[in-house]
Amino acid sequence: MNISSTIRISFRALKVNKMRSALTMLGIIIGVGAVIAMLAVGTGASKKMSEFISSIGSNILMVLPGATSAGGVRMGAGTQSTLTLGDAEAILKESPAVADVAPILGGIAQVVYGNQNWSTGVTGTTQSIFTARDWNVASGRLFTEQDIKGAAKVCLLGQTVVDNLFGSIDPIGKSIRIKKIPFTVIGVLEAKGQSPSGQDQDDVVYVPVTTAQKKLFGAAFPGMIRMMYIKAKSREDIPIAEKQINELLRQRHRIGPRQENDFTIRNLTQILQAEEQSRKLMTLLLGAIASVSLIVGGIGIMNIMLVSVTERTREIGIRMAVGAKTWDIRLQFIIEAITLSLIGGIVGIIIGVASSKILSFFAGWPTIVSPFSIFLAFGFSGLVGIFFGFYPAYKASLLNPIEALRYE
Repeated sequence: MNISSTIRISFRALKVNKMRSALTMLGIIIGVGAVIAMLAVGTGASKKMSEFISSIGSNILMVLPGATSAGGVRMGAGTQSTLTLGDAEAILKESPAVADVAPILGGIAQVVYGNQNWSTGVTGTTQSIFTARDWNVASGRLFTEQDIKGAAKVCLLGQTVVDNLFGSIDPIGKSIRIKKIPFTVIGVLEAKGQSPSGQDQDDVVYVPVTTAQKKLFGAAFPGMIRMMYIKAKSREDIPIAEKQINELLRQRHRIGPRQENDFTIRNLTQILQAEEQSRKLMTLLLGAIASVSLIVGGIGIMNIMLVSVTERTREIGIRMAVGAKTWDIRLQFIIEAITLSLIGGIVGIIIGVASSKILSFFAGWPTIVSPFSIFLAFGFSGLVGIFFGFYPAYKASLLNPIEALRYE
């Protein structure tokens, strides 16, 4: 008996019991759909995290001032003013592993244009911040050295500020008021989106750091800044840069060998990459949990096929009596099991893709259905059919033709 006739007999047997075949496929359908949906959610979350990492810039270190203590209680990093513009300049000059340094001094202020106003973060910095964070202008220009040295009243706007103050009007060259002081808009930054903590990175106004010190926020002592963004020359240079910065600042701040640092260095890239790894691990875990449904579905297929072997014992005997070989009987039942799995897999793929789109639309979760997840789920469903269909097929092929013909 050739393979084509065996396939026809297998399909005919499945069509006779349509309801049972459909219920048998249900476990596979749910399993494949769940695997695809869970992997889509996990992949979407990982991609979002990668975008977050890109949005803060690559190879970034952040230096914060030290912590104040009151009555034995430490208030946390950033509560003591210990960093200066001089520190930033020294790090750039004396740390070979550092590519750029951006000093930061900022606060919240009301920004006004015409009859529109908006409360936003105003950050005093240098043009280095845009290099460190890989941030380009959408229109206009960045600060110049002359703007920094002369404490010029110029500013760059994030896209959120532009939308709320100017709408569809081109802001370049327009004058806005920050704390009642007029500033000229010289540039609009490209949209960055949300930060890893959920803050809108485009809701910001950048001004020269010297302008922030002298005209907007003041300084407790000359040259004071609140923090620094530091870009290492490469990912491999990050730990070297961290060590060099630590040694240089301890020397500049005259910190003794047994004294604690009056500053804190944070590796943002490392923190976010650790979070990305945890999300990838969670994706694998979700996929593994969802794949349990496929195993359950495969067990269901095996149970139904065993029942089918019992019900069709006489049919098997007749086929053997007319010349069907052991392999023909095995092939028939394996084909039936694989067919159930693959049809269930196709339906499951449709349901999984649809579910991921629905989750993305209603729950607002980022989802990405990758070809790999579809191939994985579909291929696994086929393997389930072969694995769990083999035993019933093997059992059917071992039947004695004479005993099978006598079976009632």
